[in-house]
Amino acid sequence: MSRKLFVTTALPYANAPFHVGHMMEYIQADIWVRFQRMCGHEVLFVCADDAHGAPIMIAAENAGKTPQAFVAEIASGRKEYLDGFHISFDNWHSTDGPENHALAQDIYRHLLKEELIAVKSVEQFFDPVKSMFLPDRYIKGECPVCGAKDQYGDSCEVCGSVYAPTDLKNPYSTLTGAAPVMKSSEHYFFQLSSQRCLDFLKHWTSEPGRLQPEVLNKISEWLKVDEQGHGGLADWDISRDAPYFGIEIPDAPGKYFYVWLDAPVGYLASLKNYFDKGGAKAKGELQSFDEFMADPAVEQIHFIGKDITYFHTLFWPAMLHFSGRKTPDRVFVHGFITTSAGEKMSKSRGTGISPLRYLDIGMNPEWLRYYIAAKLNSHVEDIEFNPEDFMARVNSDLIGKYVNIASRAANFINKRFAGVLRFASDTAPLVDGARATVCSVRESYEAREFGKALRDIMAAADRINVEFDAAQPWILAKDDSRREELQDICSRALQGFKLLSVLLAPVLPALASRVARDFFGLEREFAWSDAEVLPIRVAPYRHLMHRVEEKQLDALFAPPAATGAEPPPAGIIALPLPGGEAIAPTIAIDDFAKLDLRIAKILACEKVEGSTKLLRLTLDVGEPAPRTVFSGIQSAYTPEQLVGKLTVMVANLAPRKMKFGLSEGMVLAASHADAKHYPGIFVLEPHSGAVPGLRVR
Repeated sequence: MSRKLFVTTALPYANAPFHVGHMMEYIQADIWVRFQRMCGHEVLFVCADDAHGAPIMIAAENAGKTPQAFVAEIASGRKEYLDGFHISFDNWHSTDGPENHALAQDIYRHLLKEELIAVKSVEQFFDPVKSMFLPDRYIKGECPVCGAKDQYGDSCEVCGSVYAPTDLKNPYSTLTGAAPVMKSSEHYFFQLSSQRCLDFLKHWTSEPGRLQPEVLNKISEWLKVDEQGHGGLADWDISRDAPYFGIEIPDAPGKYFYVWLDAPVGYLASLKNYFDKGGAKAKGELQSFDEFMADPAVEQIHFIGKDITYFHTLFWPAMLHFSGRKTPDRVFVHGFITTSAGEKMSKSRGTGISPLRYLDIGMNPEWLRYYIAAKLNSHVEDIEFNPEDFMARVNSDLIGKYVNIASRAANFINKRFAGVLRFASDTAPLVDGARATVCSVRESYEAREFGKALRDIMAAADRINVEFDAAQPWILAKDDSRREELQDICSRALQGFKLLSVLLAPVLPALASRVARDFFGLEREFAWSDAEVLPIRVAPYRHLMHRVEEKQLDALFAPPAATGAEPPPAGIIALPLPGGEAIAPTIAIDDFAKLDLRIAKILACEKVEGSTKLLRLTLDVGEPAPRTVFSGIQSAYTPEQLVGKLTVMVANLAPRKMKFGLSEGMVLAASHADAKHYPGIFVLEPHSGAVPGLRVR
């Protein structure tokens, strides 16, 4: 029976390019979606950029752009990644689209009508230097539960606890480093603690098959109330004060929805955008968005990382249910992709693989798809990327086992039998064997046990290779009287190769497409049912896949000095540097002492006529007269953003005569080595209390 599936992945925050964690989730979901499509099911697979929130507002401000322009620039680079790794989304949208504004406000109005919205006066952290209320992610401190340091203001990456920013110990502003002060403001809350919500969530989460057992265990902890009445769910703060880039709360001037309210609504908005622009009609689906979502046969499925489980299994279903909308049928939670030492890969920490660099140096995207799939199962477990294991697994499985079958058997069939396949004996056992493998692999794909599916596929490849080698076709080829045996054993091997190709198609879609069309002569992509159909002829074999070479992995993880280039963040562990470049050679303390670093106040700033890069800074360095410094930071800052700020400069740098005047020092700023993939320049700012002329030691 054909199914209707609405599938999403978590929305990436639109302040940076994709990292390998994004690609792992998209690959996992894409494999499952492609499998469902091959089985004849109707699947709509959508995602969007999560475009709102203070981080984007602040990043756009620092870049001298509007938030919309900043997000659009990030979004323009998405296609290169998605196409590069063969991710088959039906639609990609933005949470700043009109659909999301309308849907988020409509959901809010329903919750208001259900009397599940409350207004409370809240004391929250305020940055006295930046003069703004601090979003959760701009406050760090010690986790109130486990004591881990440098945890964000909404949740702990170490123990997974969710809390209010005011619960943090020793908090500080990540914008200025200042200790935040408390100020009052009216906030809007979704009353998640109400008995109605609690009863619904207990019922919803306990539905068999909806959530993984380990997720249910975690939810039971969140819902648990002790004998003293402590614990349980708290009301959810869904508002933020201006200035904020987001969706305005109806009838609440100066108030905006917290980004986590409108972000998941982006799933629905992207689907609505797909229908509204005619995507469904193009695929022969005649329903409207409202009709599709009202169809009881539609299954709504989310793939998410374990760090956002709370939002997707509590807030999101409750929002949908009490606004009269369909709730998710299943939420598939996965772990992180980690380094060889078990450390979570992180772009901000510089311990990740750059997907774009992976593609730029010519590595096959299907190698990574296969490697990730081989390590995935249905549980919430981290998977480890190990370069040596990656190379060994890809070369052994895909080249040594799978491709090897076609390259050897097709050579005999095309040279001696004009590409025609013929089986000398009853093929029923052959079909029965194929059917057994197909059933096992199908169950594994459906259950997201991708590692098991690939183990079963490679076990079948081993059996095919063993049978082929045992028949010794190279011996048979020397004896004309044994032509029938030769044709039979090669035909059996190529039937096995076709079986494997169909079963691998969700993981290796580009390669499987070439095999289907160019090798087996189909005028379409493989369908799942093709696995049990015996092939009748093959085209001459053409090379299908190269081996992974050690020099490619060296290039992927090498520092700039080794490649002559400046790659994105490198390393599995060897280079855990956010800047993507190796630490400079060691110097003595006397060498450092030669630098005279001083606190400087920016008295004036202006663009330099005739230059698209330079700003002219007038700096107070505690001397009788100010200094002039030319700095190449025009792409990141407007003059207005810098005037009045403190910064750090090299005060004893020899003056440099430039076309535009004399530069009397250097202002210090941070940037990534690979500005193409990780844009941004960040002028250093000392903590409040520093004054011009202080020496940095």
